[in-house]
Amino acid sequence: MTPREVAALIAYVVKLDPRLALDDQAAAGERLAQWCDLLSDVPATAHGWDAARTARDYIARNPYRIQPSDVSRPWHTHKADVMSRHVGTFEPTAHPEIDPDDRFGNAYVAALRAERVAIASGQQAPTTHRAITAGPAAAEVTRRLAELGEYMPPTVAQALAQFRPQRAERERLARDNAPDPLTVACTWCDAAEGEPCRGKSVNPRNQQTRYRPLSKAHPCRVEDATAAHLARNNRQEAHA
Repeated sequence: MTPREVAALIAYVVKLDPRLALDDQAAAGERLAQWCDLLSDVPATAHGWDAARTARDYIARNPYRIQPSDVSRPWHTHKADVMSRHVGTFEPTAHPEIDPDDRFGNAYVAALRAERVAIASGQQAPTTHRAITAGPAAAEVTRRLAELGEYMPPTVAQALAQFRPQRAERERLARDNAPDPLTVACTWCDAAEGEPCRGKSVNPRNQQTRYRPLSKAHPCRVEDATAAHLARNNRQEAHA
C-alpha cells in the first residue's frame, strides 16, 4: 500500500475503534510510518482481498486493538493460498511475441515470472482448474459429491464455509478423493455413518448422560475410513 492508502486505512480503523485515536501529531506520524513499513508489500485491494474488510473483520471479532500485523499476516496467508491453488498453466499462445518452440528462452521465462508475480500480488486471478475429469477416480468424486447434496456454486460454498465447517471439510475431501471419516460408522462412540463423532459427559448431580458432537473423528474411525477408501479405489482400478 502507498502511504496515502495506509493513511486512509488508519482513518477507517480509527472510525471503527475510537480507542485508536491520537491527539499528538508526533505519535500519529510514528504510527503512520510503522504501518507504512509493515504494509508496504500488502495491496489495498486485490483479487479476493480487501485490506479494509480484513481490518473490519478483526475489529468486529477481537477485543484487542488492531496492529498492522493483523492485516499483513492475513494477506500473506491469502497470497500463499492463492499460489498453492494456481496450477501454472501458462499459455505461450497468449503471447504472440514468444517463440512457442523456445520454452526455456528469456522471453518465455520473463512472461512466466510476470504471470506469477501478477497472481502473487493479486492483480490476476489464479488458474485453479485442477480437477479429475476422467477415469474411475472421477466417478468416485462425482458419487461422493452427489451424496453430500445439491450443487452449490463455489463462491457461495466458500462464503458459507465458516458457518458449516464440517460440510466444507467433507466437500474438500470429496474433491481431493481423500478418505472421509463420516463415510463409515464409528466403532468407538457408535456414531452412525454421516453423523459426527460424539463425546459423552455425565452430570454429577443427576447422573444424566449427554452427548456432544465432536469436531474431529476418533482415530479408529479415521483408520476404518482410510482402509475402506483404499479398498474402494483398488476395486475401481481392477475394473477399469
